[in-house]
Amino acid sequence: MGYDYHPDDKTITVNPQEAEIVRYIFTRYTEGAGCMVIGKELENLGYKTKRGSTHWAESTIVGIIRNEKYKGDILMGKTFTVDPISKRRLNNFGEEDKFYIKQHHEPIISEEVFEKAQEILRRRSRARKCHVEGGKREKFSRQYAFSCMLECGFCGGTLIRRSWHAGTKHQKTIWQCVTSTKKGKVNCPDSKGIPEEAIEKAFVESYSLLCDNDKDVLKEFLQRMEQVLSSSNVNKQLAKVEKDISSMQQKRSKLVDLHLDGSIDKATYQEKSAEINSNLEQLESEREGLLQMSDDEKDNRRRLLEFKKTLEQNGALEKFNRYVFESIVEKVIVGGTDDAGNKDPYKLTFIYKTGFEDNRGSTKFKLQRKCKTTKSSSGELCCNASDEVQKSCSDTSVNTC
Repeated sequence: MGYDYHPDDKTITVNPQEAEIVRYIFTRYTEGAGCMVIGKELENLGYKTKRGSTHWAESTIVGIIRNEKYKGDILMGKTFTVDPISKRRLNNFGEEDKFYIKQHHEPIISEEVFEKAQEILRRRSRARKCHVEGGKREKFSRQYAFSCMLECGFCGGTLIRRSWHAGTKHQKTIWQCVTSTKKGKVNCPDSKGIPEEAIEKAFVESYSLLCDNDKDVLKEFLQRMEQVLSSSNVNKQLAKVEKDISSMQQKRSKLVDLHLDGSIDKATYQEKSAEINSNLEQLESEREGLLQMSDDEKDNRRRLLEFKKTLEQNGALEKFNRYVFESIVEKVIVGGTDDAGNKDPYKLTFIYKTGFEDNRGSTKFKLQRKCKTTKSSSGELCCNASDEVQKSCSDTSVNTC
């Protein structure tokens, strides 16, 4: 899609009409649209695929976004022939050599747009993949303010958002330990559901402590946060990894030259090539993690500046603010032990990004039953206390109570 192949001289040139479709796909993807949404938009616009189909599959969009040809480069050796007779081809996962050629042909999109799309693709793919250990999914959704932010103080599990008595006047939004919910109460017997509103009020109370009751704590908090951000060496580590990757790529190029010149045999070449490729994969994986950390730090610095403005303009919060919460809180531990060593499922510990901890809570955050009766009204539950019951009963002795 986007190019015409000329078999006579084995070259490709840009197809202007199809190139517009490719640019549209990359533009929408970098704007945040998903592949399925982009496919529906192309169908509504009446565009057809390279094979003339009006249906745009999600895999087709992903394939276009992944293809390095759109920035003018080409990777040769993506597949290899298993049997020259049957012409069967397989994807090349290292069985044969690959050759990456830059500026091979006219690009359709800039390298900056392409790399931005790859970063979005990696971030979304990383969020969907599973851990090898235990098969747990990585945290993906941040739909709610407390998503992935609440940790059970008893088992260490994440708290999930649930709705109790949905569709009734008693409906509540609560957060409950996933271990207790999914695996059974026996696996985390001490945890309890805590209302979302209670966590919000607890944060406002904790935030007010920083803003109003103890200005020195707030000042120290901001200073420590700035120190944490300024003392980071992520950029230095990233520069070193980039240098190592460049050096490893040069070694690979020299190895290819030696192999093509016949200076080394195929067995030696394959051994050294596998070693270099393994090191490159490790370095690239490390670079990906450092890039993510660098982006997070940039986001934290931006949030810190906004947080300072919030303090200067508004002071203490009158109600829960998700932006302020996410800017300064690392996580919230729900449940724990009190000073006497007793287990308290309603204890809330706010851990701020500077390391400052603040405990809120307990009994005032406990769920109150709508039908709860007071001890003073317990006598009213006895049938002997009712004249109406006595009249309708054949035996009015105390034994009938």
